[in-house]
Amino acid sequence: MDARVDTLLETGTAHGNTGGQTRVDAAQLAWRLRGRRRRRLRQEDWGAHPTQRRGADRHGPLVRVFFAAEFWRLVKLLRANRSPSIAFTPDRPRPWYLIWPVLHAAGARIVNDPSRADVVFHFDDATTSPSAPPLETKPGARLVNFACLDVSKSRVAEAFEEAFGYPLRIDPAVHQGHAVEKSEHNGVHDGRIVHCPVTPLGGRVYQRLVDNRIGPDVVADLRTPTVGGQPACVFIKERPIGVRFSNDNSRCRLKAAQDVFSPDELAAIARFTRLIGLDWGGLDVLRDASDARLYIVDANKTDMGPPTSLAFGEKLRATRLLARAFAAYLARPRDIA
Repeated sequence: MDARVDTLLETGTAHGNTGGQTRVDAAQLAWRLRGRRRRRLRQEDWGAHPTQRRGADRHGPLVRVFFAAEFWRLVKLLRANRSPSIAFTPDRPRPWYLIWPVLHAAGARIVNDPSRADVVFHFDDATTSPSAPPLETKPGARLVNFACLDVSKSRVAEAFEEAFGYPLRIDPAVHQGHAVEKSEHNGVHDGRIVHCPVTPLGGRVYQRLVDNRIGPDVVADLRTPTVGGQPACVFIKERPIGVRFSNDNSRCRLKAAQDVFSPDELAAIARFTRLIGLDWGGLDVLRDASDARLYIVDANKTDMGPPTSLAFGEKLRATRLLARAFAAYLARPRDIA
């Protein structure tokens, strides 16, 4: 089709005719052909399941969240005399990171100079990232995630045990039965089931195999965004058990944190975020079907989202919920933040 369009534009001929009017007709036809191609691409790119989309087009729904966030940002700027300014260091989030649509929906604006920002956000997509706050900040500026220096699997398991009172990690040399082996690093999704006892490998961690099945062949992760260290909502991410350690979700639902976790569990999650210094981030939480206990298996301080498999309307609702929580967090007095 592209070749046909290019030929028409170059020759200005259609249906065997020539002349100025035909050149206009050819241009109009080319426009219509390109329009059909755009519509077909949209239908292909916005398939029912994200794994059916091509490469970067899997992020297609995030584009709509992008424009919604821009709309909210403009509305906030028109309604408010002053919006909070946020500087990110050492990196700056791109639109597919969850903080990006949330901060715009909350009416905040990004600035480049940390010394002039109301909020300075430590944004480093690395497992360990010791970083001191900028030397110069505004009086009263809020610092976000500068105390979150380590989100390795070992540190997560250590803090989890202290916050919840029972362990996630196991000793693979003495444990009997199945366990999970995975990398220390964040966002790798390389977990695999091993049968213990086994000789531990360097750079790997070993954890209890949590039975998070909600059906014979389906598991569910409770992805929990936290704002100010508190659970703000929950994305219930379902996937086939055969790809339990991947991020290829077959279904995703949005729930209020209070509808998923008990008051004691919410308090324990808040203790966990305090222990690792996480002011903003996302937690991967699993509920074991055998004993109904929670297990926090991963923490991410630069989480992406909302999840691709979440319905578009729910993406917007989740962004609004998180924006309200983020605005409330920024408004808290520093001594209770």
